[in-house]
Amino acid sequence: MLKLGFVFLILVITKSVPTALSKYESIEPLLQRLDSKRAPPSVQEAAAVGVLKRLLPTHLSAFQFKIVSKDVCGGDSCFLINNHNRSSQNEPEIIIRGTTAVEIASGLHWYLKYWCGAHVSWDKTGGIQTTSVPQPGSLPRLEDKGLKIKRPVPWNYYQNVVTSSYSYVWWDWERWEKEVDWMALQGVNLPLAFTGQEVIWQKVFKDFNISSEELNNFFGGPAFLAWARMGNLHGWGGPLSQNWLDQQLVLQKQIISRMLELGMTPVLPSFSGNVPAALTKIFPSAKITRLGDWNTVDGDPRWCCTYLLDPSDPLFVEIGEAFIRKQIKEYGDVTDIYNCDTFNENSPPTNDPEYISTLGAAVYKGISKGDKDAVWLMQGWLFYSDSSFWKPPQMEALLHSVPFGKMIVLDLFADVKPIWKTSFQFYGTPYIWCMLHNFGGNIEMYGTLDAISSGPVDARVSANSTMVGVGMCMEGIEQNPIVYELMSEMAFRDKKVIVPEWIKSYCRRRYGKAVHQVEAAWEILYHTIYNCTDGIADHNHDFIVMFPDWNASTCSETGMSSNQKTYLLPPGNRRYLFQEKLSDMPQAHLWYPLDDVIKALQLFLDGGKDLSGSLTYRYDLVDLTRQVLSKLANQVYYKAISSFQKKNSEALQFHSNEFLQLIKDIDVLLASDDNYLLGTWLESAKKLAVNPSEIKQYEWNARTQVTMWFDTNGTTQSKLHDYANKFWSGLLESYYLPRASTYFSHLSESLRRNEEFKLIEWRKQWISQSNKWQEGNELYPVKAKGDALAISQALYEKYFAK
Repeated sequence: MLKLGFVFLILVITKSVPTALSKYESIEPLLQRLDSKRAPPSVQEAAAVGVLKRLLPTHLSAFQFKIVSKDVCGGDSCFLINNHNRSSQNEPEIIIRGTTAVEIASGLHWYLKYWCGAHVSWDKTGGIQTTSVPQPGSLPRLEDKGLKIKRPVPWNYYQNVVTSSYSYVWWDWERWEKEVDWMALQGVNLPLAFTGQEVIWQKVFKDFNISSEELNNFFGGPAFLAWARMGNLHGWGGPLSQNWLDQQLVLQKQIISRMLELGMTPVLPSFSGNVPAALTKIFPSAKITRLGDWNTVDGDPRWCCTYLLDPSDPLFVEIGEAFIRKQIKEYGDVTDIYNCDTFNENSPPTNDPEYISTLGAAVYKGISKGDKDAVWLMQGWLFYSDSSFWKPPQMEALLHSVPFGKMIVLDLFADVKPIWKTSFQFYGTPYIWCMLHNFGGNIEMYGTLDAISSGPVDARVSANSTMVGVGMCMEGIEQNPIVYELMSEMAFRDKKVIVPEWIKSYCRRRYGKAVHQVEAAWEILYHTIYNCTDGIADHNHDFIVMFPDWNASTCSETGMSSNQKTYLLPPGNRRYLFQEKLSDMPQAHLWYPLDDVIKALQLFLDGGKDLSGSLTYRYDLVDLTRQVLSKLANQVYYKAISSFQKKNSEALQFHSNEFLQLIKDIDVLLASDDNYLLGTWLESAKKLAVNPSEIKQYEWNARTQVTMWFDTNGTTQSKLHDYANKFWSGLLESYYLPRASTYFSHLSESLRRNEEFKLIEWRKQWISQSNKWQEGNELYPVKAKGDALAISQALYEKYFAK
């Protein structure tokens, strides 16, 4: 709710009025009205205590929490940390005050980090480190004046519209509760809340005479709901059972309830125009268009080519209003912010600015008719992904199609491709500076820490800035914890972070102690893996997990691609040099010299004896070892292909065996940590099922999303195969290994027969194998086995020590 007041600033600010003055004086009544909708202070304080109880139950009596007015911080959201004046041993030691429970939780996290040396990350990235926190009665004291930290911008936004499928799809309330706690500790106050919306749509369309059976081919399966919601596909992986629909609605109510208790403002979905086919028969004169193909192999109508209701049709507003009202009836008046992405990967039929303006106004009308105070939140991805269409006239027409202050744009990829710099700050429209960072939930060590530590500050202090928040919009979570901790802190930092100093502090917090070898390793990682500046979206294309589907007979032997630079492992030695890519061979993203990262791995291993019991260290060690071996495998692949093109059967056999052995070795490595297991993903899917039919369907959804993703035919793989690839033990051994093995076998056979490589024959075999695997039900471990440190050390010695 805070947002409405802030974005109203756009209407009242003038060059003669200082930003700070008009920011607070002119919107204070509106902010007060919106803040008055929040949960009562006692509810929020109790919610903050709940976060502490689940995080650090031994210290419940050591802290006191209190909600305070924004007046305490000059009208801003903030938290304050002070020593408690104790008169007895039973009284709290530290008092944390905040304008909402999120600010209190953020203050708690800040204190635990910077006074107690603690660390909080997702369970699947090593979890928490609180062994460094002193016992109750001995907590570190602050200076007498304490600490006050204000938010430099009102919002910290969280999630991407596809995160619900790549990461949250199989979650129950136990896992969701941990996530909402994590959000609060990281200062997230504007989270997307998309779970369970299919039940709302079911009720809406029932009022338009569409039966539940007619929606079976409208909704996607559980693992593909995000793309069905966006109108990219329909029916794939479905239908949804009523059990699933009802279960998810209950879960959504739990999620929203906890968000509200903590003082968050949930962002709810709205109508984007995506409608079921049955609506065309009920309203034959409505302006409903069947969209073109989105990534199917051959346009199969069972899941291709969805229907879009034109926003200019009066029925659009009618359905849009009905959906908003149904949500309000179901959840209560919980928000004024609604997400809608009508034009995401779906361009309007004409680039006429006047027409685009009309469309935008109609979309907003559909939202505002249901909630008169509604604000439209839109992902700005389209301005990057479809920049050839969205030129300045078209962009301005869309952004100005609604009243100022009634739209907020997510500058979704600002960490790499910021749109605010080239769009006159979105033509005066309030926007949120977002980090995208991850695609498909891939597991890849990657980051742009310098951009994260400075980008939001540069945007906020720039001339005529319309920035109103920061955000994390990754497609998948539970990876690269260092990136998300730094990005979360930018919600409370008004100055740029000195990254080398911050990383040293992070390193000590994450492992609970200072180990100089590990600190030295992190310094290298900062300058290499976490300093990507090439502007390339890091979607993991390492050949183990995204095996090239191409004819090796038709490409030159250089092993390089078109016109980019890369770091390569030259044949015959272990030294890594900088070279040019010259040909059209498939490529994996590499933006740093591998020998530097191998040195970091050596240092990481050297420090292991002091950290062998640390789960955070184990996670990072496995991840770093995996990263190094995966990049090595890419170069081994090049050697194998080069050998094939030189018609050297012996060398092909040697290098292909080396590639296959790397897959096996990485699988053993990943099996040594609970957080890299295929079995966990599959079992969490089956756990939500209530009958054998659902078990089979959910497991197929889970297996398909991380492998082939979408449809195939007998000779053509899915266009999205391996988009959501994962480095998980079990997946490497049972899926990636046989795929590579069959490919190399076909290469060897073509040399033996002195024939061109038969790509289609390989595809036929592999697609058949993949289909069988996707439909399988074999069990995979859900518990780690082996000593991660010993395995990593052995692999380092095997591949790099000599």
